[in-house]
Amino acid sequence: MSYTVSVRTLCEFTSKCGDLDLRFTPSPSALEGIAGHAVVRSRRPTSYQAEVNLKGEFKELRVRGRADGYDPDRNQLEEIKTYRGDLDAIPDNHRQLHWAQAKVYGALLCEQLALSEIHIALVYYDIVQQTEIKLTHLYTVAVLKQFFEERCNLFLAWGEQEAQHRAARDRELRSLLFPYAEFRVGQRELAEAVYKSATIGCCLMAQAPTGIGKTMGTLFPLLKASPVQELDKIFYLTAKTSGRQLALDAVDLIKQSAPGLPLRVLELVAKEKACEYPDKSCHGESCPLAKGFYDRLPGARSAILIAPIFDRTAVQKIAFRHQICPYYLSQELVRWADVVIGDYNYYFDLNAMLHGLTVNNQWRTSILVDEAHNMIERARKMYTAELDQVNLKYLLPAAPTELKGPLNRLTRSWNSVHKNQDVPYQVHAMIPPKFVSALQQATAAITDYMAVNQTNVDSRLLKFYFDGLHFLRIAEVFGNHSLFDITKSLEGGTPSNPRGAILCIRNVVPAPFLKQRFSVSHSTTMFSATLSPGQFYIDMLGLPQNTVWMDVQSPFLASQLSVQVVRRISTRYRDRERSLLPIVDLMAQQFKKQPGNYLAFFSSFDYLQNVSTLFTAHYPDIPMWVQTRHMEEREKNEFLARFTVAGCGVGFAVLGGAFAEGIDLPGDRLIGAFIATLGLPQINLVNEQIRERMTTSFGTGYEYAYLYPGIQKVVQAAGRVIRNTTDLGVVFLIDDRFSRKNVLQLLPNWWNIKLQSLNVWDGPPERKCTYLSKEYDILD
Repeated sequence: MSYTVSVRTLCEFTSKCGDLDLRFTPSPSALEGIAGHAVVRSRRPTSYQAEVNLKGEFKELRVRGRADGYDPDRNQLEEIKTYRGDLDAIPDNHRQLHWAQAKVYGALLCEQLALSEIHIALVYYDIVQQTEIKLTHLYTVAVLKQFFEERCNLFLAWGEQEAQHRAARDRELRSLLFPYAEFRVGQRELAEAVYKSATIGCCLMAQAPTGIGKTMGTLFPLLKASPVQELDKIFYLTAKTSGRQLALDAVDLIKQSAPGLPLRVLELVAKEKACEYPDKSCHGESCPLAKGFYDRLPGARSAILIAPIFDRTAVQKIAFRHQICPYYLSQELVRWADVVIGDYNYYFDLNAMLHGLTVNNQWRTSILVDEAHNMIERARKMYTAELDQVNLKYLLPAAPTELKGPLNRLTRSWNSVHKNQDVPYQVHAMIPPKFVSALQQATAAITDYMAVNQTNVDSRLLKFYFDGLHFLRIAEVFGNHSLFDITKSLEGGTPSNPRGAILCIRNVVPAPFLKQRFSVSHSTTMFSATLSPGQFYIDMLGLPQNTVWMDVQSPFLASQLSVQVVRRISTRYRDRERSLLPIVDLMAQQFKKQPGNYLAFFSSFDYLQNVSTLFTAHYPDIPMWVQTRHMEEREKNEFLARFTVAGCGVGFAVLGGAFAEGIDLPGDRLIGAFIATLGLPQINLVNEQIRERMTTSFGTGYEYAYLYPGIQKVVQAAGRVIRNTTDLGVVFLIDDRFSRKNVLQLLPNWWNIKLQSLNVWDGPPERKCTYLSKEYDILD
């Protein structure tokens, strides 16, 4: 039984030893690394062969990889490593690994070209100084072959175990049965589409309502497709912790229904939640769990693979037993897991680990993206960079002497960038090259300083440094997908003498960044209750134009949910004051007609506060509770705990906030919702610039910048009311604009929508509201 392994994995498995050492040795970005490799190759003769594909076998082990370059004239194989700062700062165990990779590539090349000997060179390229340091050795084929076979023998027992695991996993998956007696309405339709997309190898967007079992409806068919499509791994990506738990629960149920299924499931947890010593640095001289990490890793790795699911608790338990870091243990386990469950950023971020491992190991992966309507905003944040000059001003007085010159030059360059801007906010066509150069020089100086002073570094300096590096990396790929804007910081200053300026590379369309991520996966399924219209998400996320979009049949009946459009009330900003009392009366009227638990959603905390205050004054007998700014987890749980089966009252919340999606209040825990807003983003200078860019890029500025994001929030909030096929409820959409055709087309097909008459009013006559007698602009 053969097993295939990459050169990198083989060497990391057999040659890594010693401490985990993440002391300040700033590595180049992926783009800088690519550029550095290109520079080195450009200096080589025309006969130089770049990225040489190599493969070889030893017993049942198949090894494959790609060497950086080979010079046939000099019979020299090169392994190129880019770095910044002091070369001596690279830990010895890292250098040892570099040599191991180069020697394995050399052994494979000698076999492929029938060479008796070969020069092997480790080329360290300094991306700042643009200089090379070359370490060269001449090896005979016998020496390299022996080294290669030693590595393979060390790995072989593990490889045989992994091959047996893969065969057993695929055998059980072929006969896997659905863990329930039958599929829910719409669930089979979804499952079939996911299976077909994996078979074809394409992207699927599935708009599927709450209640059909989307988690099981996507995971189960992809597991069934895994042996047929020879998938190495499934990545289940979520926006929130609750989504991770649903996926873990679904996999646990599948494993319970198939006791013989040897499926390895790994949960990835953020570093700040997994770290046992947050006050320590990540190296052996500081953290006890980093000391000898790679020496103790094999024992921990073998121990945890016995566990059925590697969730946070299981990883912590094994890490504690073997005294190694749980966070980095989980990252090592990615290589041996079948299903990996984690946040979006692990695959889609600028330096995403799962994407990097997929490319380096040539894995065949399929991706499931849960609650995919969140992807646009999350991806925008991933590829946005911001620098606040106020932070630099705080740094300067206490800055080390050797950094004052570069930081002062950066300050002068920063001032020159915005000195001619006479408005608080402005978008500029380009990022000034002189500022980029000054920032590069400042970060290079901080790099040199920290290479020497690796302890007791000012936390503000460190944060500014990493913010600067991120800004430079995003600046490298600046284009029409982003805005470069400057906001003058007036707090504590004046318009003519501001305290500083905030420079922002603001991503608007993440598609160019995400397109390559989708192309690497064998198939991708994005699912959510709100993925309409499909073209909007295809354009914004960079999905292929042949992406399949489907609207999954709802398990709910129109009779379960009464949706009433209240056309007599306007929630536009200029009408807010006049809308307060009509909204209060409407809510009280419905509550007295049908007592129970309700949620009321508003566009802002200020609007929420105004309505809730008036509601309490006019109807003190109706229980109510209010979402506040910056609620802690305990306060959020207390808010939700008020929604009991026997309870009655109204919870006031902000649309798009913590209680507008991702919460489950079935049955009588929630019987209705009032949504007093279209959810449109606030009209401000930034959003207007986004609208203009959307118009330029897609010809649909208002829809892409305002309407679609707003209605998506409305549908998500309304989706809290009906959670299963026995629920009954009501939703009030409070604003005349909900009756517009272009808005109605975006609401779920199964909704039973009633347009209330403009002049119908069942409340007190003295409060009858008839002020909607004119047309409003589309941007109102």
